[in-house]
Amino acid sequence: MRFKAILVLSATLAAVIASQGAAEERPKALAVGGKPFTEQLVLAHMLGELVESRLGIKVERKLPLGGTLICLEALKRGSRRGGIDFYVEYTGTGLMSVLKMPKVDDPAEAFRRVSEEFKRRWDLIWLPPLGFNNTYTLAVKADLARKHDLRTFSDLARVSEGLILGADLEFLERPDGYPGLREVYGMRFKETRSMNPALRYVAMENDQIQVMDAYATDGMLLKYDLTVLKDDKGFFPAYEAAVLIREDVLRAIPELEGTLKLLSGKLDDETMRRLNYQVDVLGKEPLEVARAFLKELGLSR
Repeated sequence: MRFKAILVLSATLAAVIASQGAAEERPKALAVGGKPFTEQLVLAHMLGELVESRLGIKVERKLPLGGTLICLEALKRGSRRGGIDFYVEYTGTGLMSVLKMPKVDDPAEAFRRVSEEFKRRWDLIWLPPLGFNNTYTLAVKADLARKHDLRTFSDLARVSEGLILGADLEFLERPDGYPGLREVYGMRFKETRSMNPALRYVAMENDQIQVMDAYATDGMLLKYDLTVLKDDKGFFPAYEAAVLIREDVLRAIPELEGTLKLLSGKLDDETMRRLNYQVDVLGKEPLEVARAFLKELGLSR
């Protein structure tokens, strides 16, 4: 009986080892996903092109895949089970929307927390941030910024009583929107108007509003020549973009991590805004923009 038990145990261990080896066998192809907006499409193509040109591994582009939860669940499955192997996520989204943790003021601490928790819970790895922070911000027309020397939210608060703020209704009512800005910065706008993003840009151009909420890397900010102000007291949480990838894929392809890290720190807010502008305003294809930027960095082959 003891001999049979040993044989059974040995067979079981062999099966486990074999299954682990199969799971980490070097894949011949990978899959990248992305959320349904311009920035994500450009970045996904950028990552795919980089891996294909440098490592010779085919990368399927599942674009647009869906929102945060859809992308995350696909990442947990992996491409072997019909999912994806990596995509670009944002620290603020990972921290507050996925992990349900409170806002963290320090961007480095936010990155540390999501890195630890995603690895512990799901064996998912956050690579070093790409360099831009697609957080909420406030924007004004360039001529107004020059007239009043507006560079920061604190500068804006100083002249806010003579200006009209345009934003969506949620931003105007949520504690982490205008009510919070009133408390932290002392902003007191002459009037607030609720309107959707497309209308806000036109309203800014027609001087129906003088201040609007926006995402820091929105390409439309360039089209309408708007100045993005600095959140000098760190009111809005950090949404640093970084590659989120399966740990088993990194083990199976040791050189993959170094290849993807070639983009870390290479895209600041202005650069990402410019790339989004090329798609949203100039009408270029996301793949075309991605390839051109890799060539600009000297990373294409």
